[in-house]
Amino acid sequence: MSVYSMTGYASAQHSNANTSSEEEQKTVSNIRLGVEIRSVNSRFLDLSFRLPDELRACEPALRERLTARLKRGKVELRAALESNTSGNLPDPSIRLLQRLNTIQDNVKAWLPAATTLSVADVIRLSSNESSAAKDWQPELLALADTTLKALMSAREREGTRLAAMLQDRIQQLRMLAAQAQPLIPQLVAQQRQRFMDRWQEAMGLADGSHVPEAAQDRALTEATAFAIRIDVAEELTRLNSHLDELERLITKGGEIGKRLDFLIQELHREANTLGSKSAALELTHISVDMKVLIEQMREQVQNIE
Repeated sequence: MSVYSMTGYASAQHSNANTSSEEEQKTVSNIRLGVEIRSVNSRFLDLSFRLPDELRACEPALRERLTARLKRGKVELRAALESNTSGNLPDPSIRLLQRLNTIQDNVKAWLPAATTLSVADVIRLSSNESSAAKDWQPELLALADTTLKALMSAREREGTRLAAMLQDRIQQLRMLAAQAQPLIPQLVAQQRQRFMDRWQEAMGLADGSHVPEAAQDRALTEATAFAIRIDVAEELTRLNSHLDELERLITKGGEIGKRLDFLIQELHREANTLGSKSAALELTHISVDMKVLIEQMREQVQNIE
């Protein structure tokens, strides 16, 4: 399966002049239906709709289509009915003209100073009448399906790019872990030698037999405690295990965003522990470099569905 980003945009338009019958074109050919869908990252699926009154009844069907394809993200669907000024002007019906005339007379009876309706006003109102009278649901749902398909393609392309970036960071983290691995025995050996040198120095300064023995025990105890404290083999093992799981999930694809986010948190925990146990500047630098890479991964994982 593919990896999908939660970020994407798609839009599509539909003109009645291309599909309507000749009789229908006389009334609605100047109306163009447009749909656009925007999507950004979110912890859950958050849908919102911006529909004109003529299309408000289609919201349940649109919601059903979106929830069937999308699992996470803040998604906004906008639909609009726009007049196409380059098309034929609508032909107002006699019934509409009579109604407008009656309404105008009633308004002027109470408000004599009211402005008389212009031809432009009548054309605009007749356009609204045409779009309201038509059942737009078939065209809207078909256009929404087309737009949703384009959105999924855009999210898939972005998801592929994010997956490639994550794979690159995983390989860099593996290289840093490999650099840290041989440093641990060297550090333990160096510190043990330092403790033994202190013990030898204490023996040279001691006047009796008990002090050197006590110093030797103390040196060995400190060397053992230090070796335990700086041993990060367990952290490196867990870090590599998390990287293996990250690679497996990215290869698998699908709805992996939340699991990736959890693994990134675990990676950050191991890198922090590695830094806190650091007994050498080289290991500190490796820990810092790891945390920089992990933070870059965290930012991108937030966008994966």
